[in-house]
Amino acid sequence: MTLSVLIVDDHPVVRSGLRAVIEAGGAIRVAGEASTGAAAVALAAELHPDVVLCDLRLGDGMDGIATTVALRALERPPAVLILTTFDRDAEILGALEAGAAGYLLKEVDPDAIVTGIRRAAAGETVLSPGLAARVIGGMRNPLPRLTAREVEVLRQLATGATNRQIARELFVAEATVKSHVAHIYTKLGVDGRSRAIRVAQETGLI
Repeated sequence: MTLSVLIVDDHPVVRSGLRAVIEAGGAIRVAGEASTGAAAVALAAELHPDVVLCDLRLGDGMDGIATTVALRALERPPAVLILTTFDRDAEILGALEAGAAGYLLKEVDPDAIVTGIRRAAAGETVLSPGLAARVIGGMRNPLPRLTAREVEVLRQLATGATNRQIARELFVAEATVKSHVAHIYTKLGVDGRSRAIRVAQETGLI
């Protein structure tokens, strides 16, 4: 049986390259291409591909994780295989939690992409070499859950902004910012701004 695939990437050259790789693999048909998450969801609802091969970063609008959630919510949900250059734990776990069948890095051999598509269509979990142990470790030791406001404050901290500047930027009281910062330190298990930023960057929280 010929499998159908929808390619989702915001770079035309990448989409063209992936199409060539997939079509050279045999027994897999590229049903369509999309450059945004919204377009991917609309096309998937129309074309009913077996697998959606999706980048994690799609420019403005929905990212790969949000796109995965929307795709998996369709009446006839396709398997979603993330193909990206980003390998931070938060993004890998986030994609899998969103319902992705797998997570491959663009550095893998072309054959691994074709094999990954077939495995995803068969209901298997597909991970690039070396990622499986990290996924298991992340599930055993889940990343801290920050609120949306705490993430905003953390991003401001990363710019070097003071509490007063953050308060002005977010239109809240300086005391509120201090409270958010204290909660962030507690959740990340750190005792200072530089360490909080480092941990957040290493884990993909920001």
